[in-house]
Amino acid sequence: MTDLTALDQSPEAEFGDYVALLKPRVMSLVVFTALVGLLVAPVQVHPLVAFTSILFIALGGGASGALNMWYDADIDRVMKRTQGRPVPAGKIAAGDALGLGLVLSGISVVMLGLAANWFAAGFLAFTIFFYAVVYTMWLKRSTPQNIVIGGAAGAFPPMIGWAVATGGISAESVLMFALIFMWTPPHFWALALFMKEDYSNAGVPMLTVTHGRKITREHIYGYTLALAPVAIGLGLTSIGGPIYMLAAVLLNAGFIRGAWRIRARSEEVAIADGYAAEKAFFRFSLAYLFLHFGALLAEAALRPYGLGGW
Repeated sequence: MTDLTALDQSPEAEFGDYVALLKPRVMSLVVFTALVGLLVAPVQVHPLVAFTSILFIALGGGASGALNMWYDADIDRVMKRTQGRPVPAGKIAAGDALGLGLVLSGISVVMLGLAANWFAAGFLAFTIFFYAVVYTMWLKRSTPQNIVIGGAAGAFPPMIGWAVATGGISAESVLMFALIFMWTPPHFWALALFMKEDYSNAGVPMLTVTHGRKITREHIYGYTLALAPVAIGLGLTSIGGPIYMLAAVLLNAGFIRGAWRIRARSEEVAIADGYAAEKAFFRFSLAYLFLHFGALLAEAALRPYGLGGW
């Protein structure tokens, strides 16, 4: 856990440091998937309610990021990928990160409840708790299944967006959750394949550290195969349609092909070419998720004109 006394001495932070503390790249995924969940729901939401709801969901996502950076500052200092984050770099004091995370958590939950409904607000509160406590404080440092179980935190936003519109959950929102949940392990394990030393040096029991790269490659392939029917199944619901289904078939064929290529590679070959296939798979995994949700959004946009949906 973060040593507060060691990290509380920091120069005056700039605005950009506080933005970085909220993990804006992660927040962009939260905002996009939550927005899609809201817009594809069968209940129309007033534009002002929709805007404020997404704003406070984003704020909740940022709060989670700040709490994560506060707690993980000790291992972030060790990992090359995270050394430049505001807390380990000494730009923001650990106590300030904790305080900001807690304040933003409270504001985001209360304001989402007032702007939309308290079911969605409670869902947001649970998501922040799951990411900050269940994943960051417990799973991340205790089990190689950290990213498997902990991935649920990143999969909740479309369900929250759906709840803003409908006040509840449904098969469609659960399948949107399942799509992100099943996508998360191969996405992060691909990163871990070429960043293994970072996790090993930090003492994080990522699968590559505890079971080795060969087993990790097998797991990536297995999860990618299991992901495909989830993605296809989402296309058969009321929010799917031919546009989404075409995208899902093509994207999953490409994803499975990439996972098979990774599985078939020896470590010697991967080292020789600088983990080119693994890095390409990781980049494709980012496009994979955004394009699936973009296709859902296209179906919703065309449905009023009789062009989207089944």
